[in-house]
Amino acid sequence: MRGLFGEKSLMLLFPVSEEKNKWLQERMKALGIYEKDIEEKFIRSSGSGGQKVNKTSTCVYLKHLPTRIEIKCMEERNQSLNRFLARRELVRRVEKMSGQLTPEDMKIEKIKRQKLKSKKRARLKYGESGVDSRGRNREN
Repeated sequence: MRGLFGEKSLMLLFPVSEEKNKWLQERMKALGIYEKDIEEKFIRSSGSGGQKVNKTSTCVYLKHLPTRIEIKCMEERNQSLNRFLARRELVRRVEKMSGQLTPEDMKIEKIKRQKLKSKKRARLKYGESGVDSRGRNREN
């Protein structure tokens, strides 16, 4: 069977949009995460869901053998969706471990830049007075 990228492989498809499946496959390939390096187990979930979660093994446990990262995902009541979510979390953790900026890190950096810019504008508008926003004297 030919995979998404032309090589012979067993490509996993999850019950999410085609673009999310493609994004996950691309990120995994870019980071060097291969299905053969992932140990996957299915265990019974806990928490809300009643009899359904008590009878079915919807919780997904992943262990990435090269990095020893372990992920347990039981967010949804659907096993195949939990498999996708667990792999997505694995990609995020490997990105964070490798020092690459994750989308969350980029958002945080953007907010920091915006706040810095706002502070700078306020200083220019109101000057460097020794009074803070509540009207109290500020010690330098």
